[in-house]
Amino acid sequence: MDEFLGAALGFPAVIFGAALVVVVCFWLLVLAGAAGHDSFDADLDTGPAGLGGVPVSVSVSVSLLVVLSWFGSLTGTVLLRRSETGGTTRAVLAVAVLAGSLLLAWAAVHLLLHRFRRYFPAEPPPSRLDFVGSVCTIRTGSVTATFGQAEVVSYDGSTAIVQVRTAGPFPAASRLSGPAVEEAPLVMGGSGLLYAYDEDGEFFWVSPYDAALDPGPSTRPHELPGGATG
Repeated sequence: MDEFLGAALGFPAVIFGAALVVVVCFWLLVLAGAAGHDSFDADLDTGPAGLGGVPVSVSVSVSLLVVLSWFGSLTGTVLLRRSETGGTTRAVLAVAVLAGSLLLAWAAVHLLLHRFRRYFPAEPPPSRLDFVGSVCTIRTGSVTATFGQAEVVSYDGSTAIVQVRTAGPFPAASRLSGPAVEEAPLVMGGSGLLYAYDEDGEFFWVSPYDAALDPGPSTRPHELPGGATG
């Protein structure tokens, strides 16, 4: 027991021991509901360190790194104390134990996350093109060829305000909304269909929409009037 305490309080294990105390206190706060396990996700990015790519919080990755580093440094410190080295050589070896423990811990966590990464394929980043085919609500007094805004709901339930433009009557749109709806003005509170996106102007083309005349789920959400696709 004395040997364990001496090694735990000696250099370099004491450095990772202090970090381990912080990690334990943090997870106790998480268990008590005083903190969230993803509290540091917005502040730290583990991607550059090779510890990203799987849906685990930064806190989990760092905690594993600290625990493994502490265990490695503790083992190295015990072996170093049992050796016959002393003076400068022992100090150099202690620094080597410090660096080696951190490197081995990083390699172990990286390998562990790499094993799990194959089960979590990377998802494409959100794109404005995801809104093409969505129904929006007009938020300006009217929509013209040069001005207009609308509110659209994304697949995750969040809302966004997007720039919209109208090109006037849409002859091909009668298959979706009918002639009566085709002439309906796009005014505040009305519904519109985002049928294309202009990347140069960074706005959506919108046409009038009536849910009562929606042909149903057989229509592909990204199919544009006239047979083109977005």
